[in-house]
Formats: sequence, structure tokens, C-alpha cells
Amino acid sequence: MSVNALDKQVPARPIRVVTAEDSYVVREFLTSTLEAAPQVELVAVCSNRNELDDAIDSLHPDVLITDIRMPPSGGEEGITVAARLRESNPEMGVVVLSQYAEPEYALALLEGGSGRRAYLLKERIRNREELIAAIEAVAHGGSVIDPKIVDVLIEARARAVRSPLADLTPRERELLGEIATGKSNGAIADSLVLTKRAVEKHVNSIFYKLGLPEDQDVSRRVKATLIYLAEADT
Repeated sequence: MSVNALDKQVPARPIRVVTAEDSYVVREFLTSTLEAAPQVELVAVCSNRNELDDAIDSLHPDVLITDIRMPPSGGEEGITVAARLRESNPEMGVVVLSQYAEPEYALALLEGGSGRRAYLLKERIRNREELIAAIEAVAHGGSVIDPKIVDVLIEARARAVRSPLADLTPRERELLGEIATGKSNGAIADSLVLTKRAVEKHVNSIFYKLGLPEDQDVSRRVKATLIYLAEADT
């Protein structure tokens, strides 16, 4: 009796993974965790950007797990590599690991789209199931964002809505940035190619929207600068 080929269960090929992490402890933890997972084939373990580039070019993994910062520069190597892979290897999944809840890095990672991208805090990888689930998700076109990052982004959005700067137009925000550098109205006019009268109208509108009446003790320009810098720092 012949067996219908469609009825046969063909085992799925393991997901080929490369890791890149400069911390020896984290690197060893990832190695032991991934080698114990039947869904995954760990094909390379890298400790710096140079090793990682070589592994990507020679091994063509399905998924890359990378720290944000790596030698030799110690900069945002993981984010940079992920952005490059959007163009050179769009089918490759990337799981970025971070020590801290840094939403700006998550937004940078997702700038070109959320497909095949995951952003996890390193504390999350203690849970083997969550790490493997993230690998499988990006390998199949999905995305995973650590819940703590989502919470921080929501809080930041809520603060932005309540911000005194929320009512400013883009041009007024631009002018406020110029004010914060200490420029006079004349200097701002030259910098933004506006008439001095137009700058004065914008500046008065900014002061009004920020609720800054004339004050004999502290100038409105100083107060506006403090508000701007506080929001930028946030």
C-alpha cells in the first residue's frame, strides 16, 4: 500500500542562528541555551562586529541575535547591522538584546518596518521559552517588542500629549530650539531665513502658548529654554 506523501510529517529544518555579544557571561548563557533547543542550530558565536560581519557573509544565518553595543567602536553596532540587513538580507531575522529599557533604540530598530525584528531586554533571555519564541517569530516574518519597552513608549507618548510644547507648531518648535541655543531674534531670522518681524510674531506666539507672561525676575526666553530642555531631556 502506497502512502500519500502529503500525509508524511517532514521535520522542520532548525533555524540557523548567529549570536553576537561582547559579554562572556551572556555569550556563554546564550550558547548553552540555544544548543539545548532542538528548534535552533547555533552556527556561530561572535564577540565583536568584525566577527559578526564575517559570520553573516559566510554562513547566511536565518536569525541574528545581537547586543546593541559591541567592539570595536562600542557604539550602536547592533542597530547599525540590523539597518544594513534590511537592504542586503531582508529575509534575515534580527533579535536585538539590550541591558536597559531604551525606547529610542527600539524605534531605530523598527524604523524600516517591524517585520523580522525583535527587541528584548537581557533579563528576558533568562526565560528560555521567550527567547526561542522571539527567534521563531522573526524567522517567520513576525516581530516581538519587550513589554517594558512598550510601557515606556506609551508613557512617553502620554507625557508628550500633556507637554506644554504639544500646542506649538513645527515652525514654533524650530524657533524654540533656536532660542534655547541663546540666539537673538535677529540671529534666528538669519538662521531660518525669516524676517525679524516674523520671528517676533512666532516668539510671542510661543510665549503665549507656554503661558509665559512678562516677568521682571526671570525672562521669558530663559523660561522657554528651560521648558524646551526639560522636554528634550525627557
